[in-house]
Amino acid sequence: MYILGISAYYHDSAAALIRNGVVVAAAQEERFTRRKQDAAFPGSAVRFCLDAVQGNSVDYVVFYDKPLLKFERLLETYLSFAPKGFASFRAGLPVWAKEKLFLRSLLTKELHTLTGVRFADEQILFSEHHLSHAASAFYPSPFDDAAVLTMDGVGEWATTSVSIGHGRELKIVRDIPFPHSLGLLYSAFTSYAGFRVNSGEYKLMGLAPYGVPRFASTIREHLVDVKPDGSFRLNQRYFNYCTGLSMTNQRFHDLFGRPPRLPEAALDDFHADVAASIQEVTEDITLRMTRALAKETGQKNICLAGGVALNCVANGKIAADGAFENVWIQPAAGDAGGSLGAALAAYHLHVKAERQVQRPDGMSAGSLGPNYSPAEIEAALKAAGARYKVTSDEALFEETARALAEGEVVGWFQGRMEFGPRALGFRSILGDPRRPDMQRKLNLKIKFRESFRPFAPSVLAEEAHAWFDTPAPDSPYMLTVSGVSERHRTMTSLHAETHHKLEHQHLIRSTIPAVTHTDFSSRVQTVHAEQNPRYHRLLKAFHQITDCPMLINTSFNVRNEPIVCTPRDAFACFMATDMDRLVIGNFVLDKTEQDSALAVNYASSFEMD
Repeated sequence: MYILGISAYYHDSAAALIRNGVVVAAAQEERFTRRKQDAAFPGSAVRFCLDAVQGNSVDYVVFYDKPLLKFERLLETYLSFAPKGFASFRAGLPVWAKEKLFLRSLLTKELHTLTGVRFADEQILFSEHHLSHAASAFYPSPFDDAAVLTMDGVGEWATTSVSIGHGRELKIVRDIPFPHSLGLLYSAFTSYAGFRVNSGEYKLMGLAPYGVPRFASTIREHLVDVKPDGSFRLNQRYFNYCTGLSMTNQRFHDLFGRPPRLPEAALDDFHADVAASIQEVTEDITLRMTRALAKETGQKNICLAGGVALNCVANGKIAADGAFENVWIQPAAGDAGGSLGAALAAYHLHVKAERQVQRPDGMSAGSLGPNYSPAEIEAALKAAGARYKVTSDEALFEETARALAEGEVVGWFQGRMEFGPRALGFRSILGDPRRPDMQRKLNLKIKFRESFRPFAPSVLAEEAHAWFDTPAPDSPYMLTVSGVSERHRTMTSLHAETHHKLEHQHLIRSTIPAVTHTDFSSRVQTVHAEQNPRYHRLLKAFHQITDCPMLINTSFNVRNEPIVCTPRDAFACFMATDMDRLVIGNFVLDKTEQDSALAVNYASSFEMD
């Protein structure tokens, strides 16, 4: 049985395909269209997924939320605040009246145009938003039983929900309704700090260690009332997202004593302190929730999903806290992953098919996107005018590892594209973490982004505990933060505490300075030979040359560009940046050998993320 899941029309449109409960394909639309967070119907992603059907028919198509319930929430929100907010309501109403209220017919039309197949009404299903998130976390997890915590901005009504999974059964047992949202609270501060909502939250999290949480008590006193079990309510007097087109209002700005930072304006200690404060409050709320859930449910396992589950610092605190013995987080935790969860929910809850638990999990190391054959790669490179050589595996890993050890920055394009926002060694830019200048070089000359933003290490799984104090036994999806082990630190904790500001961001803190944040933290990815053999082999070759079992791993893109999907995308990004080498499969490209006329400054065409 084939089931296609779709998320669309809000942000991060995506499609996912399962066969008899096993995930076989998943991709975000933005990777194909090259439009960041593309919200349109995911035609290209659907087409890619359907290629895996191989002549069979799709039994069901499942949308990831229920638009009528969402429209009900919009109506009730307007009535609660009316007449305030009428302008924004009036602006959004035509879209609902023309399309979103008639989503079944719209989906049927889009699918018919794409495939030539007209699906019957009973083949088009709708899942609830938070159920889709919960299903995306529980069903691919390695657990027979688990509590599931979903936290995001908002679905139809729920912003935070608790579910219990057992075998094929999954049931939401309670939730916190809109407008009280931890995701929207964090996004309000993202906007206030001058970053873009739904993408800049990563920046706020990365900025937090440079600050002091001196506003945490202000947030708790005025903005959010938190109970011992982690449940909370937001004071809507300080927010504008219910009725307006902005996240915060003048009362919010007055509370902190400054207007919002303009995008791309200078950052200072105030912004770092604001980031540190909301990060501390977020961690406190999530820890209260998980501790209360562990006591209440008696479960030993917890699964996390929803956009807040991409806060890897909070995730690291949950794992280290020990309230649950085991933590598993959906790597595509945001709305894109809702497409996968919708399909899985339909299979287990609508079809009532039994579940087969997969280990280490059901996400195939995230490699669920398109792959390209050697012939396809060569054709794309020839069409682009690239100059390349083809090398054997034996030479490839040794030569690439040696180039990295000599300071080269390498674009690494192998196998199937990752599903989710993190590069996991399939579409990555790699560098030597031992080099003090590498973090700055990657930020400013490769990614074209702010110099303070940290980079993550990919480390051989078998060597991780020798280098990091890992709260989780494994982190294959780069979703938890760990501390660099004391033995590898070159700065004392006391010295670090007094030299953690933005002005100190380039001080050397460890023997792997390019992946050591100001608080000695690292967003670690553990790499297993069984899950990602080619990337593991490269790391092993680098380890043999340098005695360092890790590389910097950042996503293969520039600012606000989606991660590259095709060999053509990879070559364009390679030529537009200061990358030294590009490795696509067994095809190796040296920058010095390329036609300089092919270099295009396309970074300027992308807005700040």
